[in-house]
Amino acid sequence: MKLASIDNKTRDGQLVVVNKELTKAVSVSDIATTMQLAIDNWAVTEGQLQAVYKKLNANELSNTFDFSSVRVLAPIPRAYHWADGSAYVTHVELVRKARNAALPESFWTDPLMYMGASDAFIGANDAVEIEKEAWGIDFESEVAIITDDVPAGTNSTEALKHIKLITIINDVSLRNLIPNELSKQFGFYQSKPWTAFAPVVVTLDELEDSWKDGKLCLPLHSTLNGKLIGSPNAGVDMTFNFGQLVAHAAKTRSLMAGTVIGSGTVANEGSPDGSSCLAEVRCLEIVNEGKASTPFMCFGDRIEIEMKDKKGVSIFGKINQIIKEYKK
Repeated sequence: MKLASIDNKTRDGQLVVVNKELTKAVSVSDIATTMQLAIDNWAVTEGQLQAVYKKLNANELSNTFDFSSVRVLAPIPRAYHWADGSAYVTHVELVRKARNAALPESFWTDPLMYMGASDAFIGANDAVEIEKEAWGIDFESEVAIITDDVPAGTNSTEALKHIKLITIINDVSLRNLIPNELSKQFGFYQSKPWTAFAPVVVTLDELEDSWKDGKLCLPLHSTLNGKLIGSPNAGVDMTFNFGQLVAHAAKTRSLMAGTVIGSGTVANEGSPDGSSCLAEVRCLEIVNEGKASTPFMCFGDRIEIEMKDKKGVSIFGKINQIIKEYKK
């Protein structure tokens, strides 16, 4: 099943069911008006929404509309909880290697995770508005999941059962603001503006055998200004699967329905298939050439992020964003 939220001039948008090809959609306000309401009552709404999805794909509904004709918001335009992990430890290892810093052994056994801004997420086609290029604008291509209610202390195996929806995201970073923030040893804040989501979220059954052991085993394509930056496989070199990430987040407190958890920047060891952020490209240049030559993004740049199934069909739709100067 594929779900989205479209602009209806409210903060949380209108929940719609989208067909497999991402061409047609139908409103389901009689089931749930918003994504949050749907996930709050998932035990009831899932079956009802799946029934609509089945009819939509069979062309049995008359009240459909062209999905490309509407403004698509983030599938969950704001959430009560958003946490981003760093499941690809080889990515962290490379970044530290570029600055001659050793990787602590604990990084291989205990996930890194920070809590981000969830008061607003932006849609797949919304501009990324940043005040200054000098802040070091970077994209980060990731996979993200949405849970139902997760009890505190849930183990990683049980945690997998609480993953209800999945998508891809652009977790924008302002690289030149990060060092000063991290030096305070109190985490990210200013260096992490709003995160962008693909047009739709999908239930795990849509992924068929590409969902294995809590990992989405397909390439994630990142294209900057028409140039492919990378297509690393999201299921390869993922040190911590999504069950482990959810369990980590729920170690000392319950997670409420609608919690969003990101994988961190998708990366394969040695980046044989390219990178999912410019920071990694630059780190590889430093390691191999002694200095970084690739600049961070500028105003007017376009970043596209997409994942396709084994038949080459887009699963979540494309993130397609322009970097734009924010003017007060």
